[in-house]
Amino acid sequence: MASQELITPCYVIHKDILLEGTELLKRSLQEEWPNSCVGYSFKTNSLPYVVEEMKRVGFYAEVVSEDEYDLALKHGFSHIIYNGPVKGKRTFLHALTQGHIINLDAKRELDWLCGYGKKDVQVGLRVNFNLEAYCPGETSAGEEGSRFGFSYETGEFADALQKLSHAGIKVSGLHLHTSSKYRSINIYRALAQMACRLKEEFRLELAYIDIGGGYFGGMENKPKFPDYIKAIKEELIKAYKPEETMLIMEPGTSLITPPIEYVTTVVDIKDTYANRLVITDGSRIDIDPLHTKKSYFHQFLYKDGATNKERITMEKQVVCGFTCMENDRLFEISDKKELQVGDRITYQKVGGYTMCLTPLFIRYFPNVYLEDNGSYRLVREAWTAEEYSQKSSC
Repeated sequence: MASQELITPCYVIHKDILLEGTELLKRSLQEEWPNSCVGYSFKTNSLPYVVEEMKRVGFYAEVVSEDEYDLALKHGFSHIIYNGPVKGKRTFLHALTQGHIINLDAKRELDWLCGYGKKDVQVGLRVNFNLEAYCPGETSAGEEGSRFGFSYETGEFADALQKLSHAGIKVSGLHLHTSSKYRSINIYRALAQMACRLKEEFRLELAYIDIGGGYFGGMENKPKFPDYIKAIKEELIKAYKPEETMLIMEPGTSLITPPIEYVTTVVDIKDTYANRLVITDGSRIDIDPLHTKKSYFHQFLYKDGATNKERITMEKQVVCGFTCMENDRLFEISDKKELQVGDRITYQKVGGYTMCLTPLFIRYFPNVYLEDNGSYRLVREAWTAEEYSQKSSC
């Protein structure tokens, strides 16, 4: 199959870019902190092909729900990191019996664990602290503070340690994942500093530090994996020895955003009193489901090999999606050659939080292709009414 034969709208996974990211991460960790592992974030993109590829390169599954946990088991992951506040008791207890890493995030999990009976388990505590004070203006939660983990400032973290200690359970790790606005290196320095502070203050002997995810990936003039890992090491080494404490990273967007693009075709041109509207068979909801982006990496492919020189210049064109929502408008083109029916618009770097958040609105899930050395293979067939109606009764 050639690229011209792709049925649009569709996603395309470029295998070489995907592997370039995984290899850079593995190599960077090996150079700076060999005692390490990577937990791939299922929530970011859990397409079966993607998770199978992450398993093949040796990454753990990082999951945050019973559904994701079951998906990791279905795909044969022997190593799972179980995070998040909505773990189910069934899968929580199963993870304990299998020796998977569990980072506690809710008080009910403390009760489940203390009632489990066995003491030789590997669990960590997710830390909630005032990161905004360390990195003003950089955290997603801002002055309101994060809603995850056990608060250091209020004493909830210390209480959780004490409760587990009374039950004879040793905390093996700290989980410090956070969301930030700018994915800056400063965030990870601050997280590593807090890991050192907690070790000293509570005299912890830890098997691992889980620094979480949230990194840039595949972006020019932005930090890359080696930059983050070097900064983390510079702080952690002050209190931890690499041979004694494993470093865990949980990337999602940094690995899966760069290799995936979204391909659309122009299906209609409308001229109204206000605008030249370029209607495509794709939609904003497939690449920006939360409607937060103001621009997209994109390129045009003119039909029949046409070039810029063969098109008239339009003062303004508005690229729109197929849905019935007026705000399904992706971007404006100013003083560019006109687009025509049959042209294609491709959006790059759209792999993170798109397929998993795309709603079943008007049209169902589109085709997903794998591009490998110029050849294309269908790795997920577009949904039809058949898939939409599965397991339903009337």
